[in-house]
Amino acid sequence: MWRSRRIATAIALTLTAAGAAVVMTSTAAVAADLSVSQALAAQDGRSASVVGYVVGQPTATNTVLRSGFTGDTALALADSASETGTSRMLYVQITAAYRAQFGLQTNPSVMGRRLVVAGQLTAYFSHGGLKSPTSMAFAGTTPTSSPTTGPTGPVETYYAAAAGKTGTALRNALHGIIKTQTKLTYDQVWDALKDTDQDPNNSANVILIYSGRSQSKSTNGGGANDWNREHVWAKSHGDFGTATGPGTDVHHLRPEDVSVNSARGNKDFDLGGSAVSEAPGCLTDSDSFEPRAAVKGDVARMIMYMAIRYEGDDGWPNLEINNSTANGSAPYIGKLSVLLQWNQQDPPDAFERRRNDRIYATWQHNRNPFIDHPEWAAAIWGS
Repeated sequence: MWRSRRIATAIALTLTAAGAAVVMTSTAAVAADLSVSQALAAQDGRSASVVGYVVGQPTATNTVLRSGFTGDTALALADSASETGTSRMLYVQITAAYRAQFGLQTNPSVMGRRLVVAGQLTAYFSHGGLKSPTSMAFAGTTPTSSPTTGPTGPVETYYAAAAGKTGTALRNALHGIIKTQTKLTYDQVWDALKDTDQDPNNSANVILIYSGRSQSKSTNGGGANDWNREHVWAKSHGDFGTATGPGTDVHHLRPEDVSVNSARGNKDFDLGGSAVSEAPGCLTDSDSFEPRAAVKGDVARMIMYMAIRYEGDDGWPNLEINNSTANGSAPYIGKLSVLLQWNQQDPPDAFERRRNDRIYATWQHNRNPFIDHPEWAAAIWGS
């Protein structure tokens, strides 16, 4: 799977007070892959990575073939595999290096598959497009690394038991798949996070989830400006603590500044509030926390993973998502309607996909299905 190396330029960094024992760089979080709608709104010649579903072969400004393909030089991407409106499609040039694998005349089975394409956002066929691609890859098909233990083979083989299912049947199938995992101790989580959340532009650092800043791996701990282990599903929502199990599941544990972690506390997720110190773009009020835009989808998919992985059949609470922001110590977290929006607004990017691959290959040997298939959120909980 192709991994982005771009640097997010729109996230402000908050520097620590003078003399603080923290090593930071000016690198922020990895920029997210754009959705098709975002790419259509950014036709200014910039270089970007776009994720979408293959919906046909463009042959003119308002014409896209969905069968009977006549060439391998172009394809159309959309945010939905069933999209038929050309105004909501991105026309992608396929240069010679990529035609053998992605050209639709040669490979009609590419239709409906999800691609990540990097290139120049500029008109093609006098239509919103992406030209001169520098990378093309199927999204969510094969792990970046082959695990030495646990499930092996293509990701779609891993999810074979879930194929074609929706609703409760899909939920049950996914639970059966992902509950098979290697469990970590809370101490092991430190080492796991130094791998899974490594800054792709500085291997000595990790990226803090809410703050967005790059910080030395060695500054983990409990002191001022250290980073610690943030439970995205707050551990008090079900009282599972930090014992091996949901309290040590790296799929929802992320590095974060100690004070920002404290500001989030055990609040549910929702919109609005006041700015959070040291976490640009984050907001909080008395009962909720809103993360910065670049990780809203990450947060939603981690919460969804926890709700499917922990169903109360292995000695741990049955974790559920609801539409409340007053869940207290009950094994619930909200707000479902907002999390579903975030999942759509902020699709998985290269950083999140790499993280999923590293957990699968090296640490727990299970995957977060909502990173590989974000559309499964709506299939289980509705839109």
